Amino acid sequence: MIPLDDVLEALDLSRAEPGAGLLQALFERFNACVPFETATKIVRDEEVSAHDDKPRRPEIFWADHLALGAGGTCFARVAAFDAVLSALGFSSRRILGRVSRDFDHAALVVEAGGKPWLCDVGFPLPALLPLEGEEVETPHGRFFICRTTVKAGDLHGHSRICDLACAGMEATALLAGLPVFRDMYLSDGLFLDTETTGLVGGTGIFPFLIGLGWFEASSFVTCQLFARDFSEEGAMLRYFSELASEKRFLVTFNGKAFDLNLLGTRFILNRCREPLTAMPHIDLLHPSRRVLAHRLENARLSTIEAQVLGVEREGDIPGFEIPQRYFDWLRRRDGSLMGDVFMHNRMDVVSMASLLKYLADLVDERQEMGRSHHGDLLKVAGLVQERGDNEKAGSMLEALTSSLHREVAASARQSLSLIYKKDCRWEDAASLWQSLLSSNPYDFFAVEELAKFYEHRTREYEKALNLVARLLDEAPHLDDDERASAEHRLRRLLHKMAPQ
Repeated sequence: MIPLDDVLEALDLSRAEPGAGLLQALFERFNACVPFETATKIVRDEEVSAHDDKPRRPEIFWADHLALGAGGTCFARVAAFDAVLSALGFSSRRILGRVSRDFDHAALVVEAGGKPWLCDVGFPLPALLPLEGEEVETPHGRFFICRTTVKAGDLHGHSRICDLACAGMEATALLAGLPVFRDMYLSDGLFLDTETTGLVGGTGIFPFLIGLGWFEASSFVTCQLFARDFSEEGAMLRYFSELASEKRFLVTFNGKAFDLNLLGTRFILNRCREPLTAMPHIDLLHPSRRVLAHRLENARLSTIEAQVLGVEREGDIPGFEIPQRYFDWLRRRDGSLMGDVFMHNRMDVVSMASLLKYLADLVDERQEMGRSHHGDLLKVAGLVQERGDNEKAGSMLEALTSSLHREVAASARQSLSLIYKKDCRWEDAASLWQSLLSSNPYDFFAVEELAKFYEHRTREYEKALNLVARLLDEAPHLDDDERASAEHRLRRLLHKMAPQ
C-alpha cells in the first residue's frame, strides 16, 4: 500500500471524486513534482543483489520520493502513478508499446469523465490524450476506428449542424447533374475524404485514413478508419465496403480525380468488393469552382471554409505535411503525431456537409437577397440555365437585375435577355437591352442585340444604323473582333438602306 495522503500532500493535491478534472490535476502535478531520472534506478541496481527485488514497486518509489525527492524512468513512473489512481478509485489498465526495435514502453488507459484517456507519464515529454476510438477485430484482421457525433446544436462556421441536415435534394440533383438524387434523402449520403501517403495518384499511394460522415436525424456522425500499418489495409477496406453498401450516394471534394480512383486501385490490389463506382456521386469541387471561383484566389476546401463558410482552423496541419506524419508514426508509434491528422480529416468531412448546404441553398433561393452573395447567385443562375431549367434561371436573374452591384445587375440583364429572346419575348428582351444602354451607351452586347432586333424584327434600319455608327465613332475600347463585327453590320445596313 502507498501512503496516499502523504503522496497527495507532496503533490499539493487533496482527495476528490475520480473524474477528468482530478485526472488532469494528478497528471500535471505528478510530472511537475516527480523527476524523470535514472540515477535512483542505477543506485538500486548496485545496492540490491536479488533480481526479484530490483524493480522499484510503487511503495518503494513513493518512499524514495517522499524521503529524497527521487523520481524514476518509464515503467517505475507508470506503476507509481497507477497506484495513486487505483487508491483514488480510478479504473485503469497498463498498456505496452515499442518505441524502437530495442526499447519497450509502458503507458496507461484511464477511464475518466465517461471516456478513456491515454495517460503517458513514462516519457520526459508526457501526454494525456482522450481516446475517441477503438481497435476493431474482423475476420480479415484488425484496424483502428474513431467515431464522433457532432450534435445538432453545435456550430460549424456560420451554421448549426441541424441546419446542415436540411440541404435540399432537388438542388443537389441540379448541382450534380444527376436527376436520381431527387429520389433520395440526405441521410442516404456518405461523405468521404482520405488521407494518404502521397498527394498524387499512383499504385504505391496508401490511403491510411478514410474519413466518412453521414447525417443521423439532425446530428452528423464522423467515422474514421485508420490502418496503423500497411498490413491493416485489407481489413479496413472490407469494413469500409460493408459500411458504404448501406448508403446510396457519395459526396466528396475532388473525389472524382483522386479519392475514388485511389480507393478503386486499393480495392483491386486487396481483392475486395468495390462498391463506390456504382453509387451516384457529387464531387463538390466542380460546382464550387463554377459558383465561387469568381471571388476566391483558389478552389481549395480550406479557402472556401475561411472565405465562404466561416470556418476557422486553429493550428491545423497543412495537407502536404500529412504523409510525413504517417511515416513518422510508423517509426515511432507516437499517438500524438496523428491527433492533428485525425482532426484535419474530420474537419474536411464536416465542411463538405456545410459546403453542400451552402450551394444547395443558393439553388433553392432559401437565403434572402440581402444576405446572399449576389455574384454567387449569378453563377448559380447560369448553372441552372445550363442544366435546362430556364424558368428557374429566369426567376433568379429577374431578382438580380435590381442588384446594387452594377456588374452583377448588368450580367443578369444580359443573361435574362437571352432567355427572353429564346422564348420570343422580344419586347421584354428589347427593354433589357435598352436599360443596359442607359447605363453604358457603349455596351457592345446591348448595341449588337438591339441592332439585330431593329434590323430583323421591326425593320427599323435607321435605328439600327445609328446605334452601330455611334458605337464605332465613340466607343473607346472595342477589341478587333468587336470592331470587325460592328463594321460588317454597318455595311449590311447601309446596303439595305441604299436606293434600289
